[in-house]
Amino acid sequence: MAGEATLRKAIGGVLGFFILLLIGILAFSIRLFSVIKYESVIHEFDPYFNYRVTQFLTSNGIYDFWNWFDDRTWYPFGRVIGGTVYPGLTLTAGSIWWLLNNLNIPLSVETVGVFTAPIFSANAAWATYLLTKEVKGTGAGLTAAALLAMVTLYSCICGK
Repeated sequence: MAGEATLRKAIGGVLGFFILLLIGILAFSIRLFSVIKYESVIHEFDPYFNYRVTQFLTSNGIYDFWNWFDDRTWYPFGRVIGGTVYPGLTLTAGSIWWLLNNLNIPLSVETVGVFTAPIFSANAAWATYLLTKEVKGTGAGLTAAALLAMVTLYSCICGK
């Protein structure tokens, strides 16, 4: 009896791990829809601004980034970028680009920027699982992670 319960618990743990892995793949894949359908491009204006800021950071360094006055933003007045932009996305994408280039994986800043959101969506689903599992258990954690993974799919379907 004790061996059977241990086996059942082990199988449940392995099954839960594979379900969680599939949820991460789902979260990653959903956010790659535009890359698969069209190509690896940056859509809309705000992401393009973040791309330009990240490109400036990777080309000129952190000191010039904090002191950069961009005359192409808020034209014709311009904008001080270093003191007014939220640096989280820029520093994260720039750090990933720097790390990959130091590992001799030459990717463009644009490619890193396009794939940053899908990678972090899988991480967010896994973090949601871990937090919800602590509070309500494994089943609730898997459900919360799956729902978080599909939020963008839901908004894409409802928007059409």
